[in-house]
Amino acid sequence: MPNDSLSRSGNRNRNTPKEKPKGKKKKITGKRVGWTLFITAALAIFCALGGYLFVMVNGEKIYEANKDKITVNETSKVYDRNGVLMGELSVQKSDPVKSEEIPPLLKKAFIATEDKRFMEHQGVDIWSIGRAAVKDIVARSAVEGGSTLTQQLAKNLFLTRDKTFFRKATEVSIAMALERRLTKDEIITLYLNRIWFGRSYSGIKAASEGYFGQTNLKDLKLWQIATLAAIPKGPSKYNPISNPENSKARRAVVLQLMFEQGMIGKQEMEEAKAVNYNYKQPEKVQKYQNFMEYVMDEAEDALPGVSGNDLIIGGYKIHTTMDAQAQNALDQAMADDDMFEKSPDDQPVQASMVIINNQTGGIAAMAPGRDYKKGTFNRATQSRRQPGSAFKPIVAYAPALESGKFTMDTPLSNERQSFNGYSPKNLHGYSSTISMLDAITKSENIPPVWLLNQIGVEKGVQFAESVGIPMDKNDHSLAIALGGLSKGTNTLEMAQAYSAFANKGKFQKAYSIKQINNSDDQVVYTHEEETKSVMSEKTAYEMTQMMQNVVNSGTGRKARIDWPVAGKTGTTQSGISGNSGNRDIWFVGYTPEYTGAVWMGYDKPDSKHMLRNYSGQSAAFFGRVMGEALKGHPVTQFSEPKGYEPPVEQKPDEPVQATAPSGLSGSYSQETQIVSLSWTAAAGDNVQYRVYRKGTSDAGFTAIMEAMKGTSGEDTSPIAGNTYEYYVVAYGADGKESEASNTIRVEVPAETTPVDPQPGSDPTQDGTVPDNSGTIDGQNDTDQGNTVPEGTDNGTSPGQVPTTPGDTSGNGSPENNSGSSGTGSDTNQGNGQTTTPDAGISDEDTMVNPENTDTSTTGATTDGSQESNYNGHSNSNRGRHNRD
Repeated sequence: MPNDSLSRSGNRNRNTPKEKPKGKKKKITGKRVGWTLFITAALAIFCALGGYLFVMVNGEKIYEANKDKITVNETSKVYDRNGVLMGELSVQKSDPVKSEEIPPLLKKAFIATEDKRFMEHQGVDIWSIGRAAVKDIVARSAVEGGSTLTQQLAKNLFLTRDKTFFRKATEVSIAMALERRLTKDEIITLYLNRIWFGRSYSGIKAASEGYFGQTNLKDLKLWQIATLAAIPKGPSKYNPISNPENSKARRAVVLQLMFEQGMIGKQEMEEAKAVNYNYKQPEKVQKYQNFMEYVMDEAEDALPGVSGNDLIIGGYKIHTTMDAQAQNALDQAMADDDMFEKSPDDQPVQASMVIINNQTGGIAAMAPGRDYKKGTFNRATQSRRQPGSAFKPIVAYAPALESGKFTMDTPLSNERQSFNGYSPKNLHGYSSTISMLDAITKSENIPPVWLLNQIGVEKGVQFAESVGIPMDKNDHSLAIALGGLSKGTNTLEMAQAYSAFANKGKFQKAYSIKQINNSDDQVVYTHEEETKSVMSEKTAYEMTQMMQNVVNSGTGRKARIDWPVAGKTGTTQSGISGNSGNRDIWFVGYTPEYTGAVWMGYDKPDSKHMLRNYSGQSAAFFGRVMGEALKGHPVTQFSEPKGYEPPVEQKPDEPVQATAPSGLSGSYSQETQIVSLSWTAAAGDNVQYRVYRKGTSDAGFTAIMEAMKGTSGEDTSPIAGNTYEYYVVAYGADGKESEASNTIRVEVPAETTPVDPQPGSDPTQDGTVPDNSGTIDGQNDTDQGNTVPEGTDNGTSPGQVPTTPGDTSGNGSPENNSGSSGTGSDTNQGNGQTTTPDAGISDEDTMVNPENTDTSTTGATTDGSQESNYNGHSNSNRGRHNRD
């Protein structure tokens, strides 16, 4: 064998490590076990002491930081603008009761049910917590409470309602702090004053009064005590009003526990178990409830860190803008059925009104509806309805004046015409030109559309947005000149917008709370007024002058009171083929002190639920409320801007008294559903005509057309099956009426049932929305509105935005493709989808309008001549004939 091979082999052997001998296993000795147990126990004791110290310190810290919550404050109070108490924020919260006012048996019932070892533990029941921990571990989630009565109080006072181990530890620490600071009797008394009893009842006294009518707790019977003690385990499940059977079963459990713990005898227990709950709660209507609900919502926004329940029980003093005189006047008018049209069935005509203080922007009064119940649909703030002609000042006349290109006397086009396929129509006939003053007074339709086309639609949209009206992306069309909006508006927004005219061109967002003080009377919120100029003082004043003329001699005459009033009417037509009724009637007006907006209509409009009256009824409602609201106030006038130069008045020659018209004749067309009237002209200077009508069920004659310069007119709103009498008078510049013409009778035959669009519905009932199709405004005149050339498709489609307790913004029903409710996408104009042609929009002050109203149609209306019945407008029922 070679040497190198041996050498390598030898090296290999030398480098190989030697195996180490295996070590011996250490034996577990008693000494070692003892030391291990000792160290483990020491660590456990150390951790327990550390945890205990943490709980103690944490509980004391939370207690000190929130000890003000221990005090049971009085119910938060709400005050009107003059500091007079309106009422408590919640009628279900009572003031706290003292320990001596609570019978011992009532305290024992809660202890037996909620925490039978309450008198023994120091805030924490170890056995209960252990049981809860085991159940939570088994279930792998927090399912068991295990809280003592003191822990429940700690949770109610300081903590959220989640179930986590960390929250449980915090709850324990606070409970222990409470036990160290308060006596057992103080804890049970505080617990009973703070516990929640369902149905908005907070505290034992409120629950006793609410469920049994007992204000004195010592008068409670055993079965009533047990019923109350049964509720905290599940306030919704075990209260006797919502679930009488569950309540009785749970009451039996409470009585059994009381018997087992020696609090009552067996016979007492059995007798109390057998009682059936049959208490009938009296209906309570808290005064100013609707205003206080609105205040509550605003207060939650004003104090974002304070919950609604804390607002109720926190002892706050909320100072509001409500004017008691105005609110009382409004409430009384709302309660007067004579102020509203009679309904054919149990669906009432609804209404809403908002009154705003012009100087401050504060809401002086609000009515969400007739027979309003707490928590139901607030039509003043939540509904969306088409405003009709009441929208003309906002999007056409005011921005036109503000542009500097037009004045009140500027001749405006008033000829029959189309605007890129959109053809509005007048109800009073046509002329080559008309002044802005006359156009707004008569509520003509052509001039505002022509004006908006001249200044640009964007100017109108921007102005509307500047005064607080939200405009949709689909609202960028000429339809808005006649109130045709894709989503509509409400009385709060309209009152807020018009208040800028009254406030010399300055806009303030409406609000209801001036100041909030906490239970220590410290101011925690103050409203900061934000005023912005949206138009010149000159524009605002000239708009006021023109709208005063509307009230003094135009469609708003029924709003006249002993104070100066400026305003505008609005009416929207049915949008149903063959139905001449109205969906919505408006009046928005103002005095130097207040601005008010009134809306009337049905929540669920259909062929049987349309208004027969016009915006004169809403104007009359405004007049009654505003007259009462201002009674006793000094009469003030609208003031001119500094340096304002009024137009030079030219004194007219002495007018010649108008003679009586003659030769009145009339006929009804079954096809157009219109009564056509004609007469022989009267002699005199600047003669105009006024037409009077009396129906079968009317008590007397009512003016339905006026400011008529021609010798013919059309009554577009006769009701099938009625017989009407008509006569005409003439009047000149002095306004004195002539003798009446001859009287004629016209019979309107019964109509066949028209196809009815899908009715909308009230969200308070089934979650859907009523259809708000036509917006007509101007129904006191003869010609009805905008039509588009034959063949132009202007319908709307299903799925447009709701406008009232569920109104689809006047879009009609998806099933009704007759065009009765559409505004769809019209040629070069459209923002809507299309279905079938619509009837056009016209707004007039002298059409067949018993109230001499103004009706701009944003809904379908029929044209007197039936030229085309198409509206080529881009919104369902937007921009139709306006009657007021």
